[in-house]
Amino acid sequence: MTNRLFAADPASDPFGPTVAYGTDIHQDTGSEIDRLVATHCCFCGQQCAMHLKVKDNQVIGVEPRYDFPFNQGKLCPKGVKRYLQNGHPDRLLHAYERNPNAPGGFSPIAYEQAIARVAAEIERIQGQYGRDAFGLLSGASLTTEKTYLMGKFARVCLRTRHIDYNGRLCMVSAAAGNKKAFGVDRAANPWSDIVGAEVVWVSGANVAECAPITTDYIWQAREHGAKVVVVDPRLHPLARTCDLFLPVKPGGDVVLFNGTLRLMSQHDWLDHALRLTHTAGFEAVAESVREWTPARTAQVTGIAEKAIRQAAEWWGMAKTSFLMHARGIEHHSHGVQNVLGAINIVLASGRIGRPQCGYATITGQANGQGGREHGQKADQLPGARDIDNPEHRAYVAGVWGIEPEDLPPSGVDAYELFRKIDRGEIKGLLSICFNPLVSLPDNNYVRAQLEKLEFYVAIDFFLNETARYAHIVLPGSQQEEDEGLVCTAEGRVVKINQAVECPGEARQDWRIIQDIARALGRERGFTFNNPGEIFGELRVASKGGTADWSGITYEKVERQNGVFWPCPDEDHPGTPRLFEPGSWNPVAQGKGPFYFPDGRARFNVATYTPPAEDVDEKYPLFLTTGRVIGQFLSGAQTRRIGPLLDPYPEPRLEMHPALAQKLGIADGDPVTVESRRGSMTLQALVLNTIRPDTVFIPYHWAGRQSANQLTIAAQDPISKIPEYKVCAVRVRKGES
Repeated sequence: MTNRLFAADPASDPFGPTVAYGTDIHQDTGSEIDRLVATHCCFCGQQCAMHLKVKDNQVIGVEPRYDFPFNQGKLCPKGVKRYLQNGHPDRLLHAYERNPNAPGGFSPIAYEQAIARVAAEIERIQGQYGRDAFGLLSGASLTTEKTYLMGKFARVCLRTRHIDYNGRLCMVSAAAGNKKAFGVDRAANPWSDIVGAEVVWVSGANVAECAPITTDYIWQAREHGAKVVVVDPRLHPLARTCDLFLPVKPGGDVVLFNGTLRLMSQHDWLDHALRLTHTAGFEAVAESVREWTPARTAQVTGIAEKAIRQAAEWWGMAKTSFLMHARGIEHHSHGVQNVLGAINIVLASGRIGRPQCGYATITGQANGQGGREHGQKADQLPGARDIDNPEHRAYVAGVWGIEPEDLPPSGVDAYELFRKIDRGEIKGLLSICFNPLVSLPDNNYVRAQLEKLEFYVAIDFFLNETARYAHIVLPGSQQEEDEGLVCTAEGRVVKINQAVECPGEARQDWRIIQDIARALGRERGFTFNNPGEIFGELRVASKGGTADWSGITYEKVERQNGVFWPCPDEDHPGTPRLFEPGSWNPVAQGKGPFYFPDGRARFNVATYTPPAEDVDEKYPLFLTTGRVIGQFLSGAQTRRIGPLLDPYPEPRLEMHPALAQKLGIADGDPVTVESRRGSMTLQALVLNTIRPDTVFIPYHWAGRQSANQLTIAAQDPISKIPEYKVCAVRVRKGES
């Protein structure tokens, strides 16, 4: 038996992407293993628990882990096959430097030589153009220890203001809305509160494909008698099993929420006790939604008036309920307004802070929650502190042993960072765990900016599409090659345990960052020996913040199967459910359950504005983008795993039969989709589960198969999230 992976149709390029399948030892169920390692999945924010099977320093399979309360042994296809990324033929085993004459465009280089060049280029660029001429882009699939270190590295070692992360493309509209309404950014309830709720409302979330284990909770609720309401332009798998499907026109979500609140007010389906004692701002919101009559709401959303009334009645009259949403309402140029509209109907119902009464946002990335709490976001410091708040700056500066005035101010979002490259303000870039050439909208623009950089270094374990523009590539670590903490969609902090060592000359990411700091001669504060030491400092840095992890320890996480933050001391059990009556937080300090000085939640007027790019005669169709079950984000990992790629090997254009007939297109025909930014040709997938005025493309592919050639770079003015969910396109029958 060998321990190798079979690569189907291997590319001549040594960096792939090679499609890999398990053979020999992977398929030999009787093979003895060296150990089982209890850990969690490397993909989405559900963070399902699993055991990794290890033999000869390679992960060769997974086994269910029944002790973890969230998934209780259940896994989706990505979790089952995630082990195939370990030992993959495309794995980066050395440092590389750009060499156009070498296979794949890169030649191996000694690791220490690569680190020395990175340090020299950082010094050159910052010395010639100023500290802020060097930027960093980090990732939300890193452990929290690494995200903390990245923020500290940017602000203390490089002293640049320019760091942001790929969560900017995921959770920031939800985060901004939650902070405006609740004063804190976290799911209010554990998923166990879904079961037993009378109504479960899911907006903009293809749960069955993007967060499959969450589907089980919703179905359990339905088995207990819940009515399930699903809002989406597509009749996705969960929608096919719901009690009421509302096929919203892309961009119309806030109107639906406002129309629902108007009906709730009209029929007095309101919790006046919570409104009067623990909220503020209802009167202004009630006045603002008066214009959204059922008829007008139906006109703008494209949903039948009868269905709108039914949804409002079920929601308004329920005794218990749970509302959850994801990128479908957040990926808009008014994404924060959509989120505020959702929260308004939750607060008006009064059903929050109690069992089976909740609200949550479905986190996309493995550490999408923890990754935005502790310092790698452009405007944030550890503990979810505000980098421009003098008190917050002083506290964190004290932890880091620097003067507050030496901390840079807030930076800019990830897309604006590329605009700064375009303007010549940023000359150098370091990225880790981020593939912006596939992930960012209008990616032909992004490509042009990568070509302008004087120096770019990428840290990753595969050579993703963006890293092909790097001058130096440093071989980082996969999740199973390190340990640390991540925070799940529920707000539960769990531990990733190391299963294998890094292969070849690859290094754990935090070691690479410290090696760069040492080569710069700026190693003070970057001499940690292990992730536990980094976490020890993070605990202190988070203490007293809204995201307080100071009472969390590795041992406590393992003992309790996770700890929900906030957890302000080691005797505190954690906080599974926020906003419970009588609860205490460091902002309200006993005056109420919400994270404002008076303890009251805020209603916020949620304003409707049309999409940045509406349809017209020239571009008459809405394009919306999203995920398919076997793929994840930019596909840098999942497009290399054969069993995940095979069911959906390339992107297809979903379109309604009525639209297909009008355009003379049959299922499987090549079709060309054009926007004002680009065009692509792909295969038609004709089905009746999408609105006739809307087409859909999954976004996991690169190059000429990338949906983000078409998308618009319009951003929410508050969260700066791009408007992935709606732009105007035209479609015609293409050539093979």
